[in-house]
Amino acid sequence: MARIVMKFGGTSVADLDRIRHAAARVQREVAAGHEVAVVVSAMAGVTNQLVGWCQSLAPLHDAREYDTVVATGEQVTAGLLAIALQQAGVEARSWLGWQIPLRTDGAHGRARIAVIEGAELLRRMAAGQVAVVAGFQGLGPDHRLTTLGRGGSDTSAVALAAALSADRCDIYTDVDGIYTTDPRIVARARKLDKIAYEEMLELASVGAKVLQTRSVELAMKQRVRLRVLSSFADGPGTLVVDEDEIMEKELVAGIAYSRDEAKITVRRVPDRPGIAANIFGPLAASGVNVDMIVQNLAADGTTDMTFTVGRADLPRAEAVLAAQRASIGYAEISTDPDVAKISVVGVGMRSHAGVANTMFRTLADKSINIQVISTSEIKVSVLISAEYTELAVRALHTAYGLDGA
Repeated sequence: MARIVMKFGGTSVADLDRIRHAAARVQREVAAGHEVAVVVSAMAGVTNQLVGWCQSLAPLHDAREYDTVVATGEQVTAGLLAIALQQAGVEARSWLGWQIPLRTDGAHGRARIAVIEGAELLRRMAAGQVAVVAGFQGLGPDHRLTTLGRGGSDTSAVALAAALSADRCDIYTDVDGIYTTDPRIVARARKLDKIAYEEMLELASVGAKVLQTRSVELAMKQRVRLRVLSSFADGPGTLVVDEDEIMEKELVAGIAYSRDEAKITVRRVPDRPGIAANIFGPLAASGVNVDMIVQNLAADGTTDMTFTVGRADLPRAEAVLAAQRASIGYAEISTDPDVAKISVVGVGMRSHAGVANTMFRTLADKSINIQVISTSEIKVSVLISAEYTELAVRALHTAYGLDGA
């Protein structure tokens, strides 16, 4: 007997038929004698609708009330799946974040999990009851409902698996595993049997949509074995594991892309100590995450600072910089939301030279201009014009020998 956490994403519970199908998968694990907890996302499209309503009423809305609204999607799904399981003869009940409780900090809209008090869940599961948990939500220190940020149900599932000492965490989605790149763009993308935590973390952080970044980070820290598999077809999926479990490490594990980027250039900034802090400090205080950064020095004692933020954060970033104009002393700000970040990821880069050069040469051969570059030990990322996204991904996938048969 194993203890399993099963997580179903929005497409896996998109309508009542799919909820019944998810219930059948849960029933199969229960029949095998396993203790099961299930974490669910909102039905596909529901969260976007709820977010849209909040933004239509007030672009800079109260984050506490935003959480109250957007968390309702998971609550609906949890109740419906519990009903479907009961109809199938499986004892089950739904749990909301505050009922467990899953305690978080007070950063509404992007809260971080502090602790999960899972004793009652464990007792119920040991007695044969399936716990159906609403993902994405928790209880803040002010006793108000919080949410974990977009994709937070993955984080809920991994955190729950760690708190319950689960044998594994199965993430059910609309794909049958993790691929070398998006198979909708590259038809010859290959499904990976295994991928290292570090590789998956980098891929998730630079645009791969299969797993949310924080969930992979938490899985790596807590050593939770993850399995990504399809809700709609049987198959082994892809295991996310320690690097030591992978015998043959590929030079490059995958190519990721993100169109959710925006570029900001702060022009003619005085080149003096403290300027970077004056720019990025207020952005951080306002919850704006900055990614790629490039500084260009001019001969006249000024500098241009170029960096990227999430496209959704662009209006907030512009407002923050406008408010700080006097302390920064810049001449003007220019923005470009029509950019894409392309990233090459692989633990094999640690022991092989020339990975970045292959990327630059391949893009140059396709006449694709690179605007910004950033690197880490196992990743090279570039910013390009969004119109070249698919061309760049296909060319790089071939250049690194990732094309399947």
